[in-house]
Amino acid sequence: MKIPLQRLGELCQMVKGTSPTLRTPPGPYPLVVTAEFRRTSDTWQLEGPAVCIPLISSTGHGDAALHRVHFQEGKFALANLLVALLPRDRALLDAKYLYHLLMAQKDQLLVPLMLGTANVSLKEKDIANVEIPLPPLAEQRRVVARIEELAAQIHEARTLRQQSAEQAEALYLSGLGAAMTPHGTPWKRETVNDVALSMEAGWSPQCDDVPAAPGEWGVLKTTSVQWCDFQPQHNKALPKTLEPVESLLVKAGDVLVTRAGPRKRVGVVAAVRRDEPRLTISDKTIRIRANREKIEPRFLELSLAAPFSQEHLVQRKTGLADAQVNISQAILRATPVAYPPLTEQRRIVAELDALQAEVDALKRLQAETAAELDALLPAILDRAFKGDL
Repeated sequence: MKIPLQRLGELCQMVKGTSPTLRTPPGPYPLVVTAEFRRTSDTWQLEGPAVCIPLISSTGHGDAALHRVHFQEGKFALANLLVALLPRDRALLDAKYLYHLLMAQKDQLLVPLMLGTANVSLKEKDIANVEIPLPPLAEQRRVVARIEELAAQIHEARTLRQQSAEQAEALYLSGLGAAMTPHGTPWKRETVNDVALSMEAGWSPQCDDVPAAPGEWGVLKTTSVQWCDFQPQHNKALPKTLEPVESLLVKAGDVLVTRAGPRKRVGVVAAVRRDEPRLTISDKTIRIRANREKIEPRFLELSLAAPFSQEHLVQRKTGLADAQVNISQAILRATPVAYPPLTEQRRIVAELDALQAEVDALKRLQAETAAELDALLPAILDRAFKGDL
């Protein structure tokens, strides 16, 4: 049976938002904005259930794009960049059915209506003319119930997969802490200063925030230093008017520690596996060159990443709690390090590398599953509104 089409303007009352997104005083009522999260408001404008549609492109820059529409119940405020659709007759149109339909078909029904060059936007009159299939209310509610049942199952699967990845990461950290605790053969207890041939921070040239192109000189960004993983990508280009400093080049065996930035980005440590001849360290990074007669660079990296060393660094960081914090070279030099003979260091590193490989494999599986789960809900929505659910 062919499902009749009806215009949104006939089915819904359309009300444009009146609240400025950033200047609305906070309060007890949800404020629906273009972003996925809700802000709050001290007053309310509308009472749902309602479907709220952004009137501007989600990406800007002249592109027509709509990442989401919103469903909202109860009393709420609406930002002035959205329009709310409230069913005129709830015995005729279920608001959740409309929400799921528009989420599933926004790229077909709404995005083509977005016009403009710099500021791409939707017009309310164009939204009002959009036609949607309107089956009987019982069928609308059956579709909504089935969608939400499957969405809950997807959410549960995603949560379980995420928990599995987090447990694997916790297992690795536990193994790292145990491996870096002196045991078996006698371990020496010294400081980073005792096992370092040299330690220095880089420089801070005036660089535009432009990534270095292949073959260009770059200045290391702290985001290239991940936990025990050096990823030299998206570094700032060194201005052509400046000469690189030879002594600050990144080389294989360097152990890098981030020394300034947001709290969670300070004290991150990574060893460099190969020479990076066209990359220099920045003033936000401390470079350690290990005395290899005492300690392997990779073992030093893992030792500084282990819970004991991290606790030492966290307790001595300076700066604001949630803003810019710092680790000085003096603090890093005084950080305790315990290490066994070189042969035992290499055995421990190999053991931890094998454990890390297992964790990485699980993370890849989690990411692949997450991508599959993310694609599953749109597929379910598409089937639902083709009558195949």
